[in-house]
Amino acid sequence: MTGSADVDADGDPEPRSGEASETKLSHRIDLPVAGTSVGILAAFVALALIIPDTMSSWVGTAFTACANIFGMYWQILLLATFLIALVLIFTPWAKARLGNQARPDFKRFSWVAMIMTTLLAAGGVFWAAAEPMYHYATTPPHFTDDGGSAVDAVAAALATSFIDWGFLAWAILGSLGAIVMMRAAEKGMPLRPRSLLYPVLGKRAATGPIAAIVDVVCVISVAAGTIGPVGFLGMQVSYGLHSLFGIPDVYGVQLVVIAVLTAIAGVSVFSGVSRGIRFLSSANVWIALALMAAVLALGSAWFVIKSYFSGFALYMTDFFSMTLYRGDTEWLSGWTVFFFGWFLGYAPLMAIFVARISKGRTVRDLLISTTVLPPIATTFWFAVLGGTGIFLEQKSAGSISGPLSDGGLPAAVMAISDNLPLSLIISIGFLILTMTFVATTTDSMSFAMSQSCMTSGEPSPKLRATWALLIGVTAAVLISLGDGGVDALQSAIVITAVPVGFVMLPSLFAAPVYVRQMAKEQNLV
Repeated sequence: MTGSADVDADGDPEPRSGEASETKLSHRIDLPVAGTSVGILAAFVALALIIPDTMSSWVGTAFTACANIFGMYWQILLLATFLIALVLIFTPWAKARLGNQARPDFKRFSWVAMIMTTLLAAGGVFWAAAEPMYHYATTPPHFTDDGGSAVDAVAAALATSFIDWGFLAWAILGSLGAIVMMRAAEKGMPLRPRSLLYPVLGKRAATGPIAAIVDVVCVISVAAGTIGPVGFLGMQVSYGLHSLFGIPDVYGVQLVVIAVLTAIAGVSVFSGVSRGIRFLSSANVWIALALMAAVLALGSAWFVIKSYFSGFALYMTDFFSMTLYRGDTEWLSGWTVFFFGWFLGYAPLMAIFVARISKGRTVRDLLISTTVLPPIATTFWFAVLGGTGIFLEQKSAGSISGPLSDGGLPAAVMAISDNLPLSLIISIGFLILTMTFVATTTDSMSFAMSQSCMTSGEPSPKLRATWALLIGVTAAVLISLGDGGVDALQSAIVITAVPVGFVMLPSLFAAPVYVRQMAKEQNLV
């Protein structure tokens, strides 16, 4: 940011990085929250190393129970969040500016890029290539349960992917929660997950055991959701390097990949939010646009565009029935409910990050730029990668589904690249993009986790770098167990999403009230 010094939760100027003494810094860090969060992560890793099979069984049982019991609640919660955000866009209150600031800190392109790349992470590449192919190979039960008229398999595959990664995911991550967080901060509350309870507890939400528990649960949840992609990235890039250059796909290579990723995130951390995350995010968007254009030109642009519109049309016509589908709970726990739980687990800390970078934006601007435009861009990106994979599969059966079945997620994007002209360049581009995507998420979430452990002010680069390092080290340890260790952690985020789902609930009624209050205070209504 330019033009102003950082301020703490009470509005007092904070010393810039390096100016605070170690004594003052120690008082600003909430040691119980930070220590408990790290301790729980350490205990999880220790159990995963000592009794991996038992730990995996425990997590699997808890995951299944949480998905079955709370899955419907999550589906309703995400749907309600999206609908309320959509209605707010069209109210006159939406002209209110957030954060008691007349002008935004970041230009629009940089701002939207930071939000998009933080949320997409590795899913922006590997899931975009793989998920539509999974649903194309096996038609989702929503379209087969009732035995009704047949739907186009390509449209059904894309529409199902859009449900998982579209409007609802973006709404829970960046809309109502961010508004509540910013309004609570205006009232003197800290920029921490506990402030999401401000609508029901008032200033009492800032202190006490409930506040600490909320912070710890939310930090653990987003840590699980970030460590998982970092660990998978190590395995995925290692697979890609083996596929492209014959480099052995072994643990040592995976460690090097994670070390490089952690180093990139660390450099970005010390560059600050205004430089590091903004630079990485902008680079991600430009690389993604270049790769998207290349895939469209080298594959079949007409097939992708036609498939996108047919898939999006089905997404719209079946929006409510697909969102609230409860027919096959086992399928749901592996797809829609899993993703909803995953995104929900990210929601509180994403609210912190979005609040941090959105001061000076209007409510309408925030909601359109989180709930409407990014989902449309995301669904098109999924159509480009996944649709191209389906196109290649139709031309040569097994060309994409075969490697996907044998090698998992990283094999899909590699197989798509291999079947296009300039395959080496395209493959390297996707590996670089995935690295920068995950590095951005690691940097952004290390900021949010560090902020959650602060009693006031913004976290120092040292604290953020410590969290980034912990993420990398934890991922490195877990992948020593193979896919199972990281899979267990990925499932753990769905377990932690249970309490997080109730933390996000007050934003449904509080956000509209706060938006109206801000509009009245700013003499807009």
